[in-house]
Amino acid sequence: MAWADIERVNTPDLDESVCVSGPELFARYAYPPNELGYCGPGEPVALLQAAAEGGEEALLAHLARQFEGAWPYLELIAGCNAVADPLDRRIVEAYWIGNDLTRRVPPSALASSLDERFSRRAGTRFPPLIAAAWNGGIAQHNFHVFAVYPWLGLLRAGRARVPLDVLDQCRIRWGRVVALSGDLVTVTSRGLELVGSQLCFRGERTEVVRRGVAGVGFVDHLAVGDMVALHWDWVCERLTGRALRQLRAATIDNLRAVNTLETCPPASAFERG
Repeated sequence: MAWADIERVNTPDLDESVCVSGPELFARYAYPPNELGYCGPGEPVALLQAAAEGGEEALLAHLARQFEGAWPYLELIAGCNAVADPLDRRIVEAYWIGNDLTRRVPPSALASSLDERFSRRAGTRFPPLIAAAWNGGIAQHNFHVFAVYPWLGLLRAGRARVPLDVLDQCRIRWGRVVALSGDLVTVTSRGLELVGSQLCFRGERTEVVRRGVAGVGFVDHLAVGDMVALHWDWVCERLTGRALRQLRAATIDNLRAVNTLETCPPASAFERG
């Protein structure tokens, strides 16, 4: 599916998420990896229920602060935009999807944040990570997936191969709804592939994802043709045309940031050794 075609399929510019609070929106995207035990507090059921039901602002804010990977980005984006609350909905959208606030984070601020968080842990593998920040990377979740996660995963695994599907599923991606069946949603999306040292989009594929567990989930009233945001195997929200364009642009920028490095973190993460 061509980019222009994607933007023409059920992508209204009316932002339905304006009625969703920042903490609730954060939880929608944070729940999938939390359910898998990858990050955040060990309370996935509480996170799911609070996000699905809404109104649990204090609980959701408490849980959000325990996501050690995402929280510093929220603080960084908020600080660079003079927004007091890191869980302001605009800040949350900036981190997961990307928006104008994301792009107001100077490369120097992103590099400084990465230095503070990871330089000691990454050691000699830290310079490419910083270079990605100076090379057009932006403080959106997919930067963390493409530029940070492979390096730290490589260190923790003792230079073990990082599966491509982990990079693909961990990023925030977009898909088009083609079928619905209870809690399950069939979507078409574009995956990633490694071509030489370049992490690129491959052709369209079909995948089955979830929008709920026993009817408890985040997005109701989906229809065939809707564009949705995906994290791991979950539908996190319906995308407006504006949000889709922002997510696509942020993803491309962050891919370009790592692919044009002399030492590319994704390529290094896939080497055998």
